[in-house]
Amino acid sequence: MLKVIAKKVTYLILVLLLISFISFMAIYAAPNSFMAAGGLNPNMTPEAIAHLKEVYGLDKPLLEQYFGWLKAIVTLDFGISFASGNSVIEDIKSRIGVTLAINIVSMVIVFILAIKIGVNSAIKGGTYEKVTKQFALLSYATPSFYLALILILIFGFKLDWFPITGLESMQSKKGFAHYLDMAYHLVLPITVIVFTSFGSLMLYIRSLTLDILKSDYILFAKARGIDEKTIKRVYIYKNLMPFIITILGLSLPGLLGGSVILEQIFSIDGMGLLFFQAALSRDYPVILGILIIGAFLTLLGNIVADLIVAKLDPFRTK
Repeated sequence: MLKVIAKKVTYLILVLLLISFISFMAIYAAPNSFMAAGGLNPNMTPEAIAHLKEVYGLDKPLLEQYFGWLKAIVTLDFGISFASGNSVIEDIKSRIGVTLAINIVSMVIVFILAIKIGVNSAIKGGTYEKVTKQFALLSYATPSFYLALILILIFGFKLDWFPITGLESMQSKKGFAHYLDMAYHLVLPITVIVFTSFGSLMLYIRSLTLDILKSDYILFAKARGIDEKTIKRVYIYKNLMPFIITILGLSLPGLLGGSVILEQIFSIDGMGLLFFQAALSRDYPVILGILIIGAFLTLLGNIVADLIVAKLDPFRTK
């Protein structure tokens, strides 16, 4: 196991280095820059702009900039944001809480619904299976921005049941009431994420369950008179676990990535909106910081999922 972990850690480091190099070179090769994108006062003199480039290290050769940045990110120093003047890590910290809250809650609901409905659809068949399949296909085909606008029009404007922007009411609240107010504001965004995300996962779980139901041990269990509830708990859920863990591992970056479109529509100050604003203003340190964190979480989630699956089922990984 130690050899496997060492190999995977080496793989993570090498791939992360490759991703960092490609990302850095690609971003700095893009046309225009923060200095030329209206991010600065147009009345600033060339001497002042040259001084700022010197402060940010943009006057150095590109490779020297890359290795300096690479050395800094080892200590989680992603540099200073061109737009805000704050450290990139501080900007990320200020946005990460709400993004984590939205995506963790959404992911838990999505997995519970997808597993429950997917397994029942495979077992029950008939009308239940047809209805759930159509519902899943509708979920898979619905664009998140389109559903968000429909919910805003119906539940925000027409019925006036839920707020449509921001994270809190005009009148600030304290303590537990503050968190209830935030949860009330996040009902519509979380509903959109859950509805547009669970369909593909539900169809995948249903397909896996159908394969499991064809196994000999399921036939023997039914022949012995074991009830459906026990078959689900002992045979189906247990055999689905490696696949679910793999999907969870690959979903890890999404917890921090946020949704650019939804955060823009609902005016949620999260990681997705931060990345969108950084891309518009050519704020390279913020863009690179979010890209590297996302790449690291993707690789880490994949490795952790592989190790857990290997522990649960050593024969599956051979």
